[in-house]
Amino acid sequence: MLDAVLEYAALGWASCLGARPLTGGSRSCSCDRVGCPDPGAHPLSQTWQMEASTDPALLSGWWRHEPEANVVLPTGRVFDVFDVPLSAGRTTLAAMDSSGVVPGPVAVSGDRALFYVATRNASEDEDEWWSCALDVGPSVIDEMPGLRWHCRDSYVLAPPSLLPTGLTGSWLRPPDSRPLPDPLRVLELLADVCD
Repeated sequence: MLDAVLEYAALGWASCLGARPLTGGSRSCSCDRVGCPDPGAHPLSQTWQMEASTDPALLSGWWRHEPEANVVLPTGRVFDVFDVPLSAGRTTLAAMDSSGVVPGPVAVSGDRALFYVATRNASEDEDEWWSCALDVGPSVIDEMPGLRWHCRDSYVLAPPSLLPTGLTGSWLRPPDSRPLPDPLRVLELLADVCD
């Protein structure tokens, strides 16, 4: 986890400690909440927005103390994330490849594909799109399986975070030093597939 966090920091992506799913015992999450509604898929601290950092010394200290903590990346700072069903994500990636559109980083988190794009950081745009898991409970998310936009005041789990299924997040297209793609161009392609 620490290696990944330091790679993200080198890209200018802030990280903070995330809860991890537990497989044995009476609790399903490493957090202190009884009956956690989103086991292993949220920040450990309620002040995660202020704590998220790119400072390698600070990050190293955190993950030395909590080596199994998941990696949480705040969105709406350097990047936004479009979160779609994995099948739609794979279809969109194939369409991008065939048309010569460079997708930018794309991660797999369980049955979801996460497309990292340049942040718009424009609140008037955000009201037009579906909520992310931070805004609504898991039962509502299950009822709205299409496109979600993680932007200001939200976050995503980053690879190689451990998922409640026992699998880890992974990269279909890992991040690099290239500029992130325009969100509106990626959104056009995703919206066609997610209808």
